[in-house]
Amino acid sequence: IIASNIDQVFLIITLNNPPTFPAFVDRFLVTAEAYQIPVILLFNKMDSYEDSSLKEVKEFQKIYQDIGYYTYNISDTKGWEIESVKAIMQDKVSMFSGHSGVGKSTLVNAICPGLDLKTAAISKQHQQGMHTTTFAEMFALTKGMKIIDTPGIKGFGVVDMKPEEIGNYYPEFHKRKDKCKEHNGSV
Repeated sequence: IIASNIDQVFLIITLNNPPTFPAFVDRFLVTAEAYQIPVILLFNKMDSYEDSSLKEVKEFQKIYQDIGYYTYNISDTKGWEIESVKAIMQDKVSMFSGHSGVGKSTLVNAICPGLDLKTAAISKQHQQGMHTTTFAEMFALTKGMKIIDTPGIKGFGVVDMKPEEIGNYYPEFHKRKDKCKEHNGSV
């Protein structure tokens, strides 16, 4: 359990510095779907990518957009799309999650500079975050916004799910479930 009583989750993703892999995103999304928590994907550090990496990010995003997830290109250090994120957060409890080093606390600081949360640079040797945030903490902001900043997640596994029910938590499978030749109530 990372947090409770949340309305939505922002999963912060970076293509590199540190890398976020699709398997991590998929596990996270399946778990959120199992608990009926909407997820918004924030692709961060967009100001730091070269053209070839931008193309890769767009391909990565398209996979999740085609399924029905909302994605945003942001830069927490440049302020790109911060107002859009704030608008989605109005009157909601929002959790920020992702790997250590993707910019969760930096994003919280961009949304509410007065919080001045501690941040750190990525480890040059391991290309991973430094685990600056060590526990989940909620901050009440203006316009009914509440943010839960969480520690970085190195790995994410699914628990308490039977193999036959996992397909129910993939929106793209669930939509086609009734057309399955081997329909037995599971995918």
